[in-house]
Amino acid sequence: MLKIFLIILFVLIGCRDAEYALIYKDPTVVEVEVEVPVYIEVEVEVGTPTEEVEVWIDSFVQVTAVDGVDIIWVIDRSGSMNIHESNLMAGIEAMMHALPAGGWRLVMISTDPDEAAVENQFPLVTGDDILDAEDMFSLMGTGTEESGFDALYTYIEDNPYSSTWMRHDAALLVVFVSDEDDQSTIMATPNEFLDWYVARRFGNVFLASIVNVDPADTVCTSTYPPDYTGERYMEATSHIFGTVIDICSDDWSAGVNDATVQIEPITTIELTHEPVPETIRVFVSGSLYPDWTYDAARNSVDFSVVPTGGNLVEVGYVIKQ
Repeated sequence: MLKIFLIILFVLIGCRDAEYALIYKDPTVVEVEVEVPVYIEVEVEVGTPTEEVEVWIDSFVQVTAVDGVDIIWVIDRSGSMNIHESNLMAGIEAMMHALPAGGWRLVMISTDPDEAAVENQFPLVTGDDILDAEDMFSLMGTGTEESGFDALYTYIEDNPYSSTWMRHDAALLVVFVSDEDDQSTIMATPNEFLDWYVARRFGNVFLASIVNVDPADTVCTSTYPPDYTGERYMEATSHIFGTVIDICSDDWSAGVNDATVQIEPITTIELTHEPVPETIRVFVSGSLYPDWTYDAARNSVDFSVVPTGGNLVEVGYVIKQ
């Protein structure tokens, strides 16, 4: 075996599930330049001078533990959405089952800001079931506008009822559901919306969007106009590493469950590739982290001491050939 030094690149920016690849063939140092790099030298033993080795990095930003979560489903109630109603109810039921036993509250509002401004239904809580969710859905306002960003803003900022149940110390999870793109004017761009949204709850905010995805990626059997693609919703959601679900999927449950677990601190990370186990290195905010084990059967790194919230966690390893 040839002992070489790898310089594994870690980019200290807030990200979740970011991945970087570094390939070399010679026993020399290889550097890849990106913005604001921090280089950490790690000694490993791999192969021979002519063997190609690929180093991979999986990463995420640890969730900050919170006391409960407030959830708002912002739902397009236009006529074309009727075909998705059964999936909508199944998705909400899946979320209710996936949430921790206590501490959550869930409401539904329309994507029409005028309706959101007067919505005043008491939230669903632990102990409620799908029948209660169906009752809330049937009683909620409908409207004609498809402006999810503005509707959420209006509900939180201008509707006095929201302050009677929403908690400043809980996490906030918003799920947008629409078969058209956002048409907001108050929050005229995804960046404007994010500037406002990310400032809520000391940054403990999460997003999911159930929308028409790019036509090249959708499972829809019929075509839809380009402006029906949920570009603005997807841009905002992806920017804070949320969950995007194809509205044409037969079952939203898996995606909804992915969105739900965003609010729970991460105790294990499944690796993208099978590693050479002895090359695995874990870093938390750029420092080597010792409190983990590798589970080969699940191809995961499990934390014996869970990294604290807000830290960038990176797992680098040589991919097994």
